[in-house]
Amino acid sequence: MDKESTDKEMIVTLQVNGLTVRRFVPATMTLVEYLREELGLTGTKKGCDVGDCGCCTVLADGDPVLSCLALAVDFQGREITTIEGLAKGQELHPVQRAFVDEGGLQCGYCTPAMVLNAVALLNHQANPSAQEIKECISGTICRCTGYTKIEESIALAADRQRGQK
Repeated sequence: MDKESTDKEMIVTLQVNGLTVRRFVPATMTLVEYLREELGLTGTKKGCDVGDCGCCTVLADGDPVLSCLALAVDFQGREITTIEGLAKGQELHPVQRAFVDEGGLQCGYCTPAMVLNAVALLNHQANPSAQEIKECISGTICRCTGYTKIEESIALAADRQRGQK
């Protein structure tokens, strides 16, 4: 943690979507609040605020994290990736493209978390099994679909990244 602090506020410096951001914030501010309120990155959803729904998932150094359960100060100097950081300009990330092409999104509330979980999975496992895909998204609740299209979207992204489709 940065030594420039008071009892109630601290300076937090993070790498967010490839940019260095520095803010003076309450020491008790969660990472989801930091991203949404301080940085305006509203793709990270605030759902249950107790870590049950998974909609607040972001990547910290490439690994999924429930940002509603994490304090922003605990991520000092780490690389945070939100859904806004995946696309390259107008070009969607391959996982985002697969979700669009396969119909893996409905209302969109859980979609950022589902996509980020899938990105983390595919970064570690180029050819995930159906069971690994199910496990990858098991921590995120979707109220709109039966998960089939989400699973198919992740499988399509994996196939495309391996050059099979």
